[in-house]
Amino acid sequence: MRKYFLLLLLFVNLHPLHAEDGYRLWLRYDLITDAALLQDYRTHISGIYITGESATMAAARRELTTALTGMLGKTIQEQPKPQGGTVIAGTATALGPLLPKGSLSATGEEGFRILTTAGRTIITGNTDAGVLHGVFHFLRLLQTHQPIQTLDLSSAPGIRYRILDHWDNLNRTIERGYAGFSIWDWHKLPGYLDRRYTDYARANASIGINGTVLNNVNANALSLSPAYLEKAAALANVFRPYGIKVYLSARFSAPIETGGLKTADPQDPQVQQWWKDKVKEIYSYIPDFGGFLVKANSEGQPGPQNYGRSHADGANMLADALAPYKGIVMWRAFVYSNTNEDRFKQAYDEFKPLDGQFRDNVAVQVKNGPIDFQPREPFHPLFGAMPRTPLMIEFQLTQEYQGFATHLVYMPPQFREVLMADTYAKGKGSTVAKVIDGSLEGHSLSGIAGVANIGNDRNWTGHPFGQANWYALGRLAWDYTLTPDQIADEWLRQTFTNDTRFVNPVKAMMLASHENLVNYMTPLGLHHIMGYGHHYGPAPWFDKGARADWNPVYFHRADSAGIGFDRTATGSNALAQYTPEARRQWATLDSCPDIWLLWFHHVPWNYTLHSGNTLWNELCKRYEAGVQGVQTMCNTWDKVSQFVDEERAEQVKMLLQIQLTEAGWWRDACLAYFQTFAKMPLPAGIPAPAHTLEYYKELQFPLAPH
Repeated sequence: MRKYFLLLLLFVNLHPLHAEDGYRLWLRYDLITDAALLQDYRTHISGIYITGESATMAAARRELTTALTGMLGKTIQEQPKPQGGTVIAGTATALGPLLPKGSLSATGEEGFRILTTAGRTIITGNTDAGVLHGVFHFLRLLQTHQPIQTLDLSSAPGIRYRILDHWDNLNRTIERGYAGFSIWDWHKLPGYLDRRYTDYARANASIGINGTVLNNVNANALSLSPAYLEKAAALANVFRPYGIKVYLSARFSAPIETGGLKTADPQDPQVQQWWKDKVKEIYSYIPDFGGFLVKANSEGQPGPQNYGRSHADGANMLADALAPYKGIVMWRAFVYSNTNEDRFKQAYDEFKPLDGQFRDNVAVQVKNGPIDFQPREPFHPLFGAMPRTPLMIEFQLTQEYQGFATHLVYMPPQFREVLMADTYAKGKGSTVAKVIDGSLEGHSLSGIAGVANIGNDRNWTGHPFGQANWYALGRLAWDYTLTPDQIADEWLRQTFTNDTRFVNPVKAMMLASHENLVNYMTPLGLHHIMGYGHHYGPAPWFDKGARADWNPVYFHRADSAGIGFDRTATGSNALAQYTPEARRQWATLDSCPDIWLLWFHHVPWNYTLHSGNTLWNELCKRYEAGVQGVQTMCNTWDKVSQFVDEERAEQVKMLLQIQLTEAGWWRDACLAYFQTFAKMPLPAGIPAPAHTLEYYKELQFPLAPH
């Protein structure tokens, strides 16, 4: 019996926290266990005083009360009047003389100011939404154990539209979703409002996201029908107190499919009137409706080109219908056809000539890179190429090409790589970030969108660490100067623990995870070599697609002479779409950094890289480095998981083992295939593939998630 008791005591010491399922995301308001810090916080916080009775201020009141009571371990109540130790929250107008002198003009409509004065903490802004954002930031300070005695800080979003795009279908399946079914239960709406909808809104508001597109860009016209507008309105009502607007993906052919018209020609007066009437109807359901996201003339979706019209013609028709209500159109630039000799070039070729032809309430939404959310892509050549048109950037949080929800991949290093890339559109320093925030060309319409990785899995994102990418999208959209290190540190402390014995090694693991993935999947600029259709696992040999640009062989072009896609003047000349200064970095084998080499050049197998290795040897070493990087991640987690709850510790451990196995699969399958062209031995230290090439080619995954 004594032995059993000692074992139980050991177990409790190893896992002192109760089991968690990840549902609370980063909004875990548990008791602060640092005794000195807890006492300090209790000294400075004895109650709250909230001014304003709006639904948004009620949300701020609930959040403050719940969070402070949980973290401080004592009941925090609202005070009848402000006094020492009170956390005061309200707009500048409502607080009046309680607020020290100082302008809030720089905080805009959504920003906030937090300051400590006369023993009280004041959270304020120009609007209720700004106050709510300030409340969440103040709570973040407490969650991450920051000092609060002498606060004086202001913050405002650098980008206006900060949006999650849900590729969710009306039957609750999610295109490229790996965390269960859609969280929108369309069948039960509008009558049944799941608590998850409110928690979704809370989570988004806490990181500054202010918009959500409810349905797939491969849209169903029924989304705009009265029955579904009523359902969308129910969600909008839940989100509104948290400063989040609802948007819808619009199917361009809806006037035909649900309107009874014979055409969807954007220059047809009947079609134009249909959309004006439809928009008026939408606003009768959702008074603050944000606008439309549109995928047109891409991958079989209908669009204006069906009628000989341009993308601008289609976007402007919708923009004119939305303009009286201050709605916007986000027109996606993801287009490609089988007629272009290089898919890389298609979007630029179609959209660059239209610069300046779009209405003021249209943003062209451009993927971060020119192909399709690959593990690493150069920045899209449209950034900096359309000075008279606002451009939004689109990232993909759901890991379609990055191991699904079974691989731990922290994506902010990739996001930052793109945002800080220099387009040289107006000289040095013309970064992609300055293009999309509007500052480079003076646009007031600015935006960042992220394809959501959210499903109805209990922990929202399938992989517990997938939550970090959702979190990071919001934080970067608010302030893109935040570094991946800063964001990871915040997220870990709020989501797991403030114990630096856990935070520091796991943060290092997160920061290395993206490069690990690039190495074991697509090193040195390889891209689009995944399985056909489902995109699961490696298939660089696949050549049976209905279109050339659906085949991995189209992209890597391996042969006995070398490997890579020549996009210089001797090849497709896609490099010409960049400014001279930008393309200079990639134009020659000598100037091109190794990580971009095969994006832009067909390189001989025995070419000596900057590392001093031949291309073949470097390719092998990169694949092996990726696998070893995942092994290091596994080792790190084994050492630190004792500092967190057992449930998530075991879940991450199992997922890392899957990732390690699949990283080895990528390495072995790709090297076995590429060796048939290189005809060179594996360098010392690189293990031989576990199976024959034919074994890997014959693997089938008909039920892999799509």
